[in-house]
Amino acid sequence: MGSTELIANLFRMSQTEEKLKKDKIHSCSKATSTHYEVEAKVRKAVEDIGGIMPEDLLTPEKSIKQVEREQLKRLKDKKTKLMLDE
Repeated sequence: MGSTELIANLFRMSQTEEKLKKDKIHSCSKATSTHYEVEAKVRKAVEDIGGIMPEDLLTPEKSIKQVEREQLKRLKDKKTKLMLDE
């Protein structure tokens, strides 16, 4: 996830949280519908601005799990202590 997508997600989450608080929404079904409502508005804003929609962003070559495995292997091969091993 690049910075643009991350920021859009954080904005969507923060605005949903604020709306849930402001409107005193406590039921799960109303919270879910509020989430989708805010998400639609954020997507519309990105589209109106001319930004790249999340589904059109480039996909990384490697998954997070692949990168984690590679990093752990590299550290183990160097016999470097991991923070968790200290």
